[in-house]
Amino acid sequence: MWQEPRRAQPRAIPPVDRPRYDDRFHPGDRAGEPGVEPRPDEAQAMWAPVADEPATVPIGRPDIPGDVPRRDPEPRSRRGGHGRRATAQMQARKRRRRVVLALVMVFMVAVIGSLGYVGLRMTGYFVDDDDYSNASGTGDVLVSIPQDSTLTQFGQILRDRGVVASVRAFTDAAGSGSISAGFYKLRTGIPAATAVSMLDGDANRVGRVVIPPGRQLDTKQTADGSPSTGIFAMIAQATTVTIDGRRSGVTQEQLAQAAATASPTDLGVPSWAAADVERLNGDHRRIEGLIAPVAFEAIDPTLSPTAMLKYLITTSATLFDQWGLLDRNDTGLSPYQNLVSASVVEKEVADPDDYGKVARVILNRLGKNQKLEMDSTANYTAAVVNIDVSGDAYTADTKWNTYQVNGLPATPIGSVGKAPLQATDNPPAGNWIYFVAVDPQGTTLFTEDYAEHLRNRQKACDNKVLAVGCR
Repeated sequence: MWQEPRRAQPRAIPPVDRPRYDDRFHPGDRAGEPGVEPRPDEAQAMWAPVADEPATVPIGRPDIPGDVPRRDPEPRSRRGGHGRRATAQMQARKRRRRVVLALVMVFMVAVIGSLGYVGLRMTGYFVDDDDYSNASGTGDVLVSIPQDSTLTQFGQILRDRGVVASVRAFTDAAGSGSISAGFYKLRTGIPAATAVSMLDGDANRVGRVVIPPGRQLDTKQTADGSPSTGIFAMIAQATTVTIDGRRSGVTQEQLAQAAATASPTDLGVPSWAAADVERLNGDHRRIEGLIAPVAFEAIDPTLSPTAMLKYLITTSATLFDQWGLLDRNDTGLSPYQNLVSASVVEKEVADPDDYGKVARVILNRLGKNQKLEMDSTANYTAAVVNIDVSGDAYTADTKWNTYQVNGLPATPIGSVGKAPLQATDNPPAGNWIYFVAVDPQGTTLFTEDYAEHLRNRQKACDNKVLAVGCR
C-alpha cells in the first residue's frame, strides 16, 4: 500500500537586513570602476520573503490555496515502462496510417485502371479481329456446338478449336445469319468467311439425321426398284466421319448387333415397352418403332452403337410421352400396343384425315377376334414393299403377318409419327370393318359391309391401283 513519504522539516532562514536600494552607487562614484550597480555579496546575503510573510512555510499545508502535496518521483524502472508503451503505441498508429494510405492508393489505382480499360475497350483498342488467309486450312477437326448457343459463343468455340483466328472475325463474317447447333467437320486455320460457308447447309454436318414417318430399321426395296433406306443405314451414314485419317461412327451391322443383344436397360427402352422387347431377345427388330420420325440434330459420332441407340430411344420416349401415348384412353390397349397399332395406321393410308378411321377398324376387328389382314404387316417382312400384296407375302409365317396370326403384329412395323399416334389413342366412333384406297390420290372408302367392300375394291382395280384379285 502506498504511503505518503515523510517530509523534511522546513529550514529556518535567518533574518537579514533587506538591502537598501535607495543607497545606490552611481557611475563614477569610485575612480577607475565602471558605472554599475553594486550587488549584495551572495555569500553573505540571500533573498527572503517580505517582512509581512512568515519566515518559514510548511510544505503541504491545507489552508494554503493551490498547495498540492508532492510525491516522490516514480522509480526509474517504472518511468521506463511507461515510455516504452508510449513509443510502441505511437509506432502502431504510424503503421495503421501507412496501411490505410496504401489501401487508398491501391483503390485509386484500380479505379483509374478500370476506367482506362473501359475507355480503351470502347474505342476498340482491345478488339482482336485477326483472321487467317489460307482457305485450305491445316487439318481436320470435329466441332460440337451446343443447342441454343449464341453467335458469339459459336465463335468462341471455333476460335478455341483453332478453326478461326478470332471471335470478332467470325461474327463479322456471319453477320445476321443463323447457324444450327450440332456437330461439324471443319478445317483448322481457315478464314472466318470460309468457316461460315462450311457451316451453311448439311454438307459438313455430322450426326444429323431426319427419319421419315413409317420408315423401318432395315433398308427395303420398293416396287419400282428404288431402295427405301432403313433407319440403321441413315444413322450410319450420318455419323460416319474421318478426321485426319481416323474414322468415327458406326455401321449398320454394329447397330443391328447392339439392337439384338444389348439389354433393354442399356438400350434405354422405356418401362412400358421393356417386357415386349425382352421377349424378342436376339432379334434386332425388337426395337422397331421405338425411334420417332423426327430430326435428330446432334448424334455424337464418337458414341458406341449401344449408346447411340440409347440416345435415340430415350429421346423418342420423351416425345411419345409428350404426344400423349401414356395418357388414359378408351382403346383398351397398352401404350406399347397403341404404338404398334399406330404404326399400322401410319402405313395403311396417306391422308391424315383417315388415320382415326383405320384405328377404329383395327379396334373393331380385334373386338371381333378377326384377323387384321393388313397388307402393311405382310409387307414388313417381304423382300419388296408393294401396296398390292400377293403371293408369298400373304402366306409368310412370321410374327408380323396379320394374314397368318391373330391380333397385332409382334412389334411396330415402322416409325410412328405424332398424328397417327394421337388418332389411335382417340379414334372416332364407327362400325367400319373394311377399307381400300380406290385411286392414285389415296382416296379411301370405309364400310362395315363385305359386299360393299368388294365393289369398292373393284373401283381400285378399274383405276389401276390394284392388280391382284381384279376381274
